[in-house]
Amino acid sequence: MARSFEDKRSAHQKIAATLRRQIIRGDLAPGEKLPSTPALMEQYGVAGTTVQKALLMLKHEELLVGQPGKGVFVKGGTQQAVSPTVYMPPAEAGEPYRWITEAAKRSQRGSTKLLDVGTVLPPREVAKAFGLQEGEPALLRKQILLLDDEPTELTCSYYPLDLADGTAMMDRRKIRGGTPTLLNELGYPPRAFVDEVSSEIPTEEEVVALELPKDVPVMLTFRVVYSDEERPIEVSLLTKAAHKYRMRYRLAVT
Repeated sequence: MARSFEDKRSAHQKIAATLRRQIIRGDLAPGEKLPSTPALMEQYGVAGTTVQKALLMLKHEELLVGQPGKGVFVKGGTQQAVSPTVYMPPAEAGEPYRWITEAAKRSQRGSTKLLDVGTVLPPREVAKAFGLQEGEPALLRKQILLLDDEPTELTCSYYPLDLADGTAMMDRRKIRGGTPTLLNELGYPPRAFVDEVSSEIPTEEEVVALELPKDVPVMLTFRVVYSDEERPIEVSLLTKAAHKYRMRYRLAVT
């Protein structure tokens, strides 16, 4: 017999969750007007202040916008799907990082902001992926990816020092075409990658970097990129706002 379980979230959080799902999945379209506060009060059996708290949450998430004298309308749309495979191939000679060229195809302006470059002791799971010994350092390149000047992804990418040492990856500057292009030029083309995607509570760094509203989870992708002979050449932790993006994979079934 199944045990009983109660959703102990406050009433306004439950209402916001329902409306958020309808917006993200497209049941409430951008520009669509929400029912009035009295109508929502009747629908959910709550007080007006509870409805207003729910709507305020979604306004902070930029999913709703209020128009004085007119009502509350859907501002945000469905989640933007991200297809990792399109970003993996190295950029063509002279072309910018694929994040920028792929954004342009969607009529968006892609850009990057380099935050840090340095030799660090990597997290345990990164060291394990590289096969590093305890205390062995790796190179970290940290940046924010932006779409139309809005922070989209916090990227922490690690590289083994025996591969990165003496290359432009060690410099605190952007790399034309991105590190995939440089690695390819060094004889380490990307051949495969493995993603582990999870939903997590954001750290303070992630909240600030991605300008997240309160109580919004993040989608964290732990990615290992392999070159020839299954050599791991990059391990990245990629963090996005979970309410704005979804991952899209197309895999052949054999």
